[in-house]
Amino acid sequence: MEHTQNSMMGIEGQQPQWPVHIEVRVKQDAVARFDTIRYYVQQYIATSLSHIYLPSVLQGWEDVPLLSSSVERIYASESPCPSPSLPIEHTVLQIHVYQPSDSDAFDELATGSGRTDGEEVMAASVCELPSSNWEGLWESLIYSGDIKTKLLNYIYATVVFSDADVDFNVVSWNRVVLLHGPPGTGKTSLCRALAQKLSIRLSDRYPNSRLLEINSHSLFSRWFSESGKLVQRLFSTVTDMVEDEDTFVVVLIDEVESLTSARAGAMAGTEPSDALRVVNALLTQLDKLKHRKNVLVMSTSNLAKAIDSAFVDRADIIQYVDLPPRDAIYEILRSCLSELVGKGIISEIDVPSLTQAVLYERTSTFSPPARLLNALDPADLSRSLALGQDPPSEQPASASNAYDQRDRSRQVALRLLGLAEKCRKQGMSGRSLRRLPVLAHARYIGTMAMLPPTSLSPRTNGTSGKNHQKGPGTDVLVWLNAMENVVDGQAVEREHLGH
Repeated sequence: MEHTQNSMMGIEGQQPQWPVHIEVRVKQDAVARFDTIRYYVQQYIATSLSHIYLPSVLQGWEDVPLLSSSVERIYASESPCPSPSLPIEHTVLQIHVYQPSDSDAFDELATGSGRTDGEEVMAASVCELPSSNWEGLWESLIYSGDIKTKLLNYIYATVVFSDADVDFNVVSWNRVVLLHGPPGTGKTSLCRALAQKLSIRLSDRYPNSRLLEINSHSLFSRWFSESGKLVQRLFSTVTDMVEDEDTFVVVLIDEVESLTSARAGAMAGTEPSDALRVVNALLTQLDKLKHRKNVLVMSTSNLAKAIDSAFVDRADIIQYVDLPPRDAIYEILRSCLSELVGKGIISEIDVPSLTQAVLYERTSTFSPPARLLNALDPADLSRSLALGQDPPSEQPASASNAYDQRDRSRQVALRLLGLAEKCRKQGMSGRSLRRLPVLAHARYIGTMAMLPPTSLSPRTNGTSGKNHQKGPGTDVLVWLNAMENVVDGQAVEREHLGH
């Protein structure tokens, strides 16, 4: 953010310098100052690494005593450079040191109606940022296009213009973002992930950050004329938060059409006039907030056509979040499989990246053994694993053993591409994709042999029960077969629903 286009392109005849964002997560019991940690991270990277690969978790810093006692993870997240690998001498490190809150609870924000019956409305929840609840969420979200970078660049632009004290009467912006699209595409998750990311990236400017999620449905009171007042009181609380210039506040209005769709109906006489007051109150409060430097309003909607046009006009960015295409589906499913491999639920296997998978697809000159388990009955799989045997195969064991690890990974990649295409044709959302492994286990793998009891027991080194020994895991092809069966079954159920 601090570096201009000139700093990235470099002076003529010199190599360009690219900003690289390094996120340093600090332990809860760390006592070292953040600026001291930042200095040691800078020195370690500059003296110990020749290249930085993006994105990647950096290794080797554990040998530095101050870092090993204070840091949990050092993550090279992103850079405007198109190359995934950068020589250190061509980088300008942007090191962000942060300590996530370990609180699991949201604070509920109640707004009274002012009536004598003491009606209290749980209008919103407030979360301190960065939060351990949202760690890794940003990286797990995968979309077509570069939606995440677009949103980050928008925030950076508003900060640059605010720092330059640009005349708001000449160049103005509203600090409002609208994400719309089909259900289950990750709109709300993206808002939360962006709030978490900003709390880390802007920590030098704003030591404190908060995410306030508004419960849109709760702002309609049963008392006539009270709904508009509820909106005003809620945003008065938001205004009080942003009065503290050291606090950055992200306001999330989920399903914003619940608040903004009522005005047209009210004017046409099909909705109560109180609904009109709600919309007008919301628009008025947004106009007041746009003059604040330390606030961002994010909204989501599954029904974009129902949103009031005046609200849409106030949105600086209107972003459609579509169902994932095949390539995005591959990466989503790959992340699911990699997580299960890491936890020992799936046997050890290298699941290739999308780039490598597409290369395998383009260079394949024969039909790969990707349908090795397609025709297998789940009951046969269950019996085999229950007896501790390898899954039955259409090929002899000698042929199966002939494949080395690389060939096996290639087979998995091609099989996963086929599954991704099948999911795309069915129009599956990111939410549906991420529950595929659970459904696959419940329907086709859960009846198989259980993991040994030792894999479910805490380690005996005094750590908590969250750390478990890895079991032997189930073959990845069994999982792919099970997930394909789930997708096929869901297609039949959708036909019954008429979808």
